[in-house]
Amino acid sequence: MVNHRKIALHYSHHSSWKSLPKEDRELLELAAKVARNAYAPYSKFRVGAALRMDDGSTVTGSNQENASFPAGTCAERTALHAAMTAKPKGAVESMAIVVPQVRGQKPVTPCGICRQALVEQERRQEGPIRLLMGITRGPVIEMFTVDALLPMSFDSGHLPGARRKKRS
Repeated sequence: MVNHRKIALHYSHHSSWKSLPKEDRELLELAAKVARNAYAPYSKFRVGAALRMDDGSTVTGSNQENASFPAGTCAERTALHAAMTAKPKGAVESMAIVVPQVRGQKPVTPCGICRQALVEQERRQEGPIRLLMGITRGPVIEMFTVDALLPMSFDSGHLPGARRKKRS
């Protein structure tokens, strides 16, 4: 017997940054600003990420490439790991991701490795991370949990002897 199931994706599409609350616009602006610090001599693809922590502080990151491409780090993981290094018990409330120069008019979503790292953080903090993915002054996609971007994800529950944390 085959049992078919569906996975639904819930998100909001904002036509521009103007329709967002001031604190979200500021987070997107911070991500766009830090994208200028990206080291992207190979791909020329600059990405900035800005996190808002549960205590109201912000942490930023930009992509850092390497001639040995797998050795580079994406903006999302740069910011996330910096935040967790500084505040290991902190929780990420929101993350803005901005690609200032993107082809087309669609915001860019995190790559697979970043999605996995962000889902792990959701499990770690036992709560969702809201994502704002935008292009400079253009549309913004708002996701209410990273888990939606990586359904059926690998987590600690798949490892022998590990206890699975509750899904958010």
